[in-house]
Amino acid sequence: MPTLFPAIDLKGGQCVRLKLGDMDQATVFNDSPGAQARAFQDQGFDWLHVVDLDGAFAGESRNGDAVDAILSATTNPVQLGGGIRSLAHIEAWLAKGIARVILGTVAVRDPQLVKDACAAFPGRIAVGIDARGGKVAVEGWAETSQLAASELASRFEDAGVAAIIYTDIDRDGVLAGINWDATLDLAKATSIPVIASGGLASIEDVRRLASPDCAILAGAISGRALYDGRLDPAEAIALLKSA
Repeated sequence: MPTLFPAIDLKGGQCVRLKLGDMDQATVFNDSPGAQARAFQDQGFDWLHVVDLDGAFAGESRNGDAVDAILSATTNPVQLGGGIRSLAHIEAWLAKGIARVILGTVAVRDPQLVKDACAAFPGRIAVGIDARGGKVAVEGWAETSQLAASELASRFEDAGVAAIIYTDIDRDGVLAGINWDATLDLAKATSIPVIASGGLASIEDVRRLASPDCAILAGAISGRALYDGRLDPAEAIALLKSA
């Protein structure tokens, strides 16, 4: 069964959603990340996807207190990304109770670090591939490289990466629907489990995730659609369980 990951994006200690990855287009949905984490658990979700947006831009963790509050509020496993750029930093978060660390910019800048981390912490390292127009974006999406998403994925084919979180930036936060074609193309090009991200808009996207051709995906991430009520958690979870 594919997993639906509710998302908490952190900016200034608050739960926000961005539009098209633009920090100036942030909508605050909850000023208590811990309470939001508990709410998602109570709704029946099994995982939590957390991104330190300030950290992604700064290159170092900036919402540590908020992440600590989340870890204290939920027993669900948490995957965390944003500004994690060293082996010591990875180890520190895992020691605090993070289940899985997501490496994004550093996967482009220093692929050897990803491989070293996978060797040191088997099953606990994910790679975040954020793409704009099919090309990988880094530094909190502020820069777009010339590297294709599939090319980046191929660099870690035998490294032991637990998952790839593939985000289509052009759809993120605008409820345009997941870019299923690009996501499935990536999933077919790699043996690493792929999680879809960016644009999940309604129960129709969840229904698509539950369809046979999406069985190769590990799941999808939902943010704004959950926060603004477009997606009913119970209906979505029940649909995936029946898949």
